[in-house]
Order: sequence, then C-alpha cells, then structure tokens
Amino acid sequence: MSADRKPRAFRLDEAETIESSGVPFIEMTPDPYEAEALAAADPEEQAVEVAQKRGVVAQTLISWGGLFWSAAGGLLSLAIGLWLTHLVDDLFARSLTFGVIGLVLAALAVIALLVMAGRELFGIARQRRIAELHIGFADARARDDTAKARKLIKELAALYAARPESARARAHLAELSQDIVDGRDLIDIAERTLIEALDREAQREIAQAAKRVSVVTTIAPRAFIDILFVAAQAIRLMRRIAEIYGGRPGFLGFLKLARSVGAHLTITAGMAAGDSLLQQAVGHGLAAKVSARLGEGVMNGLLTTRVGLSAMAVCRPMPFSTSRAPGVRDVAPFLFSAEK
Repeated sequence: MSADRKPRAFRLDEAETIESSGVPFIEMTPDPYEAEALAAADPEEQAVEVAQKRGVVAQTLISWGGLFWSAAGGLLSLAIGLWLTHLVDDLFARSLTFGVIGLVLAALAVIALLVMAGRELFGIARQRRIAELHIGFADARARDDTAKARKLIKELAALYAARPESARARAHLAELSQDIVDGRDLIDIAERTLIEALDREAQREIAQAAKRVSVVTTIAPRAFIDILFVAAQAIRLMRRIAEIYGGRPGFLGFLKLARSVGAHLTITAGMAAGDSLLQQAVGHGLAAKVSARLGEGVMNGLLTTRVGLSAMAVCRPMPFSTSRAPGVRDVAPFLFSAEK
C-alpha cells in the first residue's frame, strides 16, 4: 500500500468505484435477462410451462381442422334448430296445448344448453388463469419482483376465497405480504401457507388411485377390464387434482387439461429415464418374481401415479420452490415393496 494514501470514508450504498489493492471494484446492476436464464435453467419447470402452453393456455388458432369442426358444428346446430322448429309447428298444428308444451320444452333445452356452455367457458378460463399464475410466479421469483409477487398472491388468495379451511392461511398471508419486501421470500411463504396442504391432498388422491388400479388389475379376469378401469381412474384422477388446485374443468376444459398432461408426460419421459424409471423397473422385477398378474398391477399403478404427478405439475398454481417435486417413490412407495 502506498505510504501517501490517506484514509477516507465511503457509503456502502453508493455506486462509486472503490479502490482496493489497486483493483477497481464496480457495483454491478442486475441484468434483466439473467432472471430469465435462471428460470429457463430448471428443466422440470420448463417442461411444465411448455406443457401448459400446449394445452391449458393454448390459443385457439384458425386451422383446417378447426375450420372443419366449426363448420360441422354450425351445420349440426342449424339442423337441430330446423328440426325443433318443424316439431313445434307440427305440435301447434295438432293442438294448441301440445304446441305450448313443445315450445316451453324447447326453450328450457336452449337455456340449459346456454348454461352448460357458460360453465364450459368458465371452467376453461379458470384453468387457464391457474396456469398463468404458475408462469407468473415462476417469473416473479426468478426476477425477485416484489410488486408482481404481491399482485399474484392477491389473485391466488382470491382463487381460494370460497374455501373456509384456507381462511386463516389467507389472512396470515395478507398480513405478511405488506411486511415482507423480498419477492422470493413472499412467494415461498405463500407456497408453504396455501399450496403445501393442497399438495398433500393431491398426493393422497394419487396414492389411492394407484392402489385401486394395482389391485383391480391384479384380480381382473379380462384384459379389457384393466384398460377400461385404468382409463377411468386416470380421467377421474386428472379431474380431481384440477379441482384440488382450484380448477373446474368441464368436457372441453378436460380435453385441454388432458392435452397438457400428455405433453408433460412426453417431455419428461427422457428425464425419468435416469431416475424414477429405473426404480419402476426394479419394482416391476420384484413383483414379477411373485406373479405375472401382480407385475401388471404394479406397472398399471406406476402408470397411474405418473399421470397423477403430471396432472399435479400442470394444475399447480405455482412451481415447486421450497421443496422438490414429488416422484413416484414419494407418492406410492408401496408399489416398490417386495412384500406385496
């Protein structure tokens, strides 16, 4: 150190250059693209967002397939409308009473159809909003954006406002959101307060479905019964998990959800090759030593578990941050037991 250098005071929050050992130290400003790179570095979260964008939040685009089904649906609606008109006219021609009854029934049918269509649209919009919350929370946590985190947490609390069991957690979270200034910490607290209880409920549903599938597949006398039961349990499980996390999928909403789940299964197939797939093979080998039918039951139970985990990842309103995403062995450890 030079002998003629005089001591001086400085403030830590200033953005000036500080001389230390002859090497200048310059305060670095955060790069807005660094957060995006960190978010994209997690392959599991990236797979979830890609699956959501392919199904739940997919935009309706004009295509030849969409044009065909739109035109076919329009023709079918016109045919049904003309048939109802002719039917009501014939009833009026026979009797005024029959005509009035037919008109009232037709009006009730139209009202019921409009209500069902409204529910479908509401269910699609709600599931889409949950997926957008998931993507928004991932971005806000990567950027440590406190303002965006507070806004998303208010929307998350509003999503579960109709659930009385979450009232205390929502009130506690609303109180903390004004005191905590770090966006990541706020999102992590919201996950522990509101979402982890839903995670446990979803995992219980997955475990119960896997048990039912493995048992029924083992004792079922025909293969087609296995196929029907596994398909029915997968559909029920996806709907149930969506409801646990706040979704209300109707028929069209379920189709979009199933598309996201299928996309997630396809994307994560390579990730599972080095981890849980090996565990599955070991579990199947243990079961196959006992019985071929038991081995089929185990494999169908594993398949159901993987479908449930994909539905859980897609339907969850925020990514896993405070804990890792559960695997097959975490949810259904009984499938790997040699005592079965």
